[in-house]
Amino acid sequence: MRAVVLHEFGPAENLRYETVPDPVPGPGEVLVSVRAAGVHQIETAMREGLTIGPPLPELPAIFGGEVAGVVAAIGPDVDGSWTGADVVTAHGRPGGYAELAVADVSAVHRIPDGLGHEAAVTMIVTGTTAIGLLDIAALTSDDVVLVTSAAGGIGRLVVQFAHRLGATVVGAAGGPAKVAAVRRLGADVAVDYDLPRWAGTVREALGGRGVTVVLDGVEGEKGRAAFGLLTAGGRYITIGAASRTEFRPDAAQLEERDVRFTDALSLLLTGQDTPADEARALAHAAAGELVPAFQTFPLSRTAAAHAALESRQTTGKVVLVPDA
Repeated sequence: MRAVVLHEFGPAENLRYETVPDPVPGPGEVLVSVRAAGVHQIETAMREGLTIGPPLPELPAIFGGEVAGVVAAIGPDVDGSWTGADVVTAHGRPGGYAELAVADVSAVHRIPDGLGHEAAVTMIVTGTTAIGLLDIAALTSDDVVLVTSAAGGIGRLVVQFAHRLGATVVGAAGGPAKVAAVRRLGADVAVDYDLPRWAGTVREALGGRGVTVVLDGVEGEKGRAAFGLLTAGGRYITIGAASRTEFRPDAAQLEERDVRFTDALSLLLTGQDTPADEARALAHAAAGELVPAFQTFPLSRTAAAHAALESRQTTGKVVLVPDA
């Protein structure tokens, strides 16, 4: 099969499109003909050899656990009804940056009717994370919610949910095109946080109302500015640091501002009921209640996909699809 292999940590160009042996499903496993594979921001850091999350893989490596496709073959002890099924999993092996992947059948979901492979692979991790984040945030219609990275995969889903709930939604994203996309999702206020006075723009737009909840996927200086917009009694909830620079308010800042801090990502990694939330995320998307956004790249252009993701030139989830 064709796959994208990393032989040496470094820039995106180190991802090589080449021929490797086909994986073979073992007992309790299915072989998936990959139609869509998700790409994560954390994978770009791992590709560089940065240890800011999961442990680095042994090289050569094929990244990408998020896989959607059609079951092409089954291993021993797997029910034959899985053959030919449209499925999605967050645990494809050796990785989804390939034409074929295997997964334990217990970690595979059948894709609900009406949901395409690209949307399903977007929801299996990104959507599941958004669902968990929203459970932690426990938003109400009275909240004023500031979402950073609002044009990203998680951010878009959060904006949609908060808008449907009736909360006042402030979406912050980088550049005019992303700001316009956030506004179309239903944000009451959409701002470009690449501009120096973006926090002041938010204050002016809210007309004296304070932000009650920040859902921050960027951290760094933008996270710090978002934290500064919170009113007394507010909540600052992080879901990752796309800026690769951590921002953590200290105890004195929290006490002075009367703000609560939650590291949602840590909570989800240790306590989320992942299979149930994966099913919930897929069901929400199939029902049209959450509409995932994705941008596709051919498998042979995975290096370009990584480069676009690193430069934050993408909208929604980055998804690899087979070459034509």
